[in-house]
Amino acid sequence: MSGKVAVVTGAASGLGKAIAQRLAADGMHVVIADISPNGAKVAEQLRGVFVHADSSRRADCKRLIDETLTRFGTLHVLVNNAGFQHVAPIEEFPEDMWDKMVAVMLTGPFLLTRYAWPAMKAQRWGRVINIDSIHGLVASLNKAGYISAKHGLVGLTRATALEGGAFGIAVNAICPAYVRTPLVDSQIADQSRTLGIRPEEVIEKIMLEPAAVKRLIEPDEVAEFVAFLCTSAGGAFTGAALAMDLGWTAR
Repeated sequence: MSGKVAVVTGAASGLGKAIAQRLAADGMHVVIADISPNGAKVAEQLRGVFVHADSSRRADCKRLIDETLTRFGTLHVLVNNAGFQHVAPIEEFPEDMWDKMVAVMLTGPFLLTRYAWPAMKAQRWGRVINIDSIHGLVASLNKAGYISAKHGLVGLTRATALEGGAFGIAVNAICPAYVRTPLVDSQIADQSRTLGIRPEEVIEKIMLEPAAVKRLIEPDEVAEFVAFLCTSAGGAFTGAALAMDLGWTAR
C-alpha cells in the first residue's frame, strides 16, 4: 500500500487517529481531516497533511477532496469516520441535533464519496470505508438521530458498492460495537451520572448487555480491519456491513 493516498475524516483523535496511524504505518500518504486543530499535530507526527474540514458542510467536503487531489494528484482510500453521539428520548431530541447528525454521518460521507469517485474511477481502483456502528444494524433506546444516520450509511455503502464494482472500487461499512474512545468515555460518564451507577456497571449492564464478549473494542483492532480492507485481498469484500460486534448480533 506504500505510496497510496488516504483521506481519513475525524482523524484528530480517537478511532480516526488510530486508523490514520495504521495506514501511515503501511506507507500511505494520509490526509487528516477534522474540525479540531489537534489534527495538525497528528498530521505532523505522521508526515501527512492536515485539512481543517467540517463534514457537515458541503463546501468543506468539496475543498477536502480538491486539496487532496491538488497535493497528490489522486486519491485511493476514503475513510468516512467523523461522527458524534447525542442521547435523548424522541420527544426531547433537538431538531437541530437531528439535522447535524444526518449532515455529519450520512450527507457528509455521500458528498465525500461523490467528490472522490472520479479519481478512483479513472484509475480503476479505490476503497471507500465507512466507519458505521452496530447501531447501523440494530437499534437501542434514545438514539434516534444516530441510529437513523448509521442505518442510512449502510444503504449508501451498498448502493455505491454496486456502482463501483465495474471500476475496481470496493465500498464497505465496518459496524463495531462500543470502541474505547473519548466519545464512548463521555457516554459512560453521562450514563453513570444519569442512572446513579458506577461506570463499570454502565459498561457491563447497559452498553455490553447484548454482547457475548463483555469488553470494549480497542481502536487498534478497528484500524487493523480498515488496513486489511485496503489490501488486494480486501477487494473481495464490497457492499458489506461488517459486524465487529463481540457477538452482539449472534442472538
